[in-house]
Amino acid sequence: MRSIRKKKRGMSAENIARLADKGKDVSRFFTNAGQMMSPIQRVNVDFASPMLDELDSAAKELNISRQAVIKTLIRQALDQHYLATARQSGTKQR
Repeated sequence: MRSIRKKKRGMSAENIARLADKGKDVSRFFTNAGQMMSPIQRVNVDFASPMLDELDSAAKELNISRQAVIKTLIRQALDQHYLATARQSGTKQR
């Protein structure tokens, strides 16, 4: 009869944190294969009441948060800006 090897399960983040707290080397749990995310910065933006109503309406229609609508629309506007700039200069920018 064949012996079936069980796959090693990854260690939970809590267990890794406990090992690190004890001063153990936890570098083997990290592959450095991912991409570092830059820190989030909070900003304050003032909107007129009618614009907030439009944002809330869009958020409700899309079933997402107002913040997600704002981020999505800003991303789309920036992408359009970069495309227009690239067309004008004849090169791709970003």
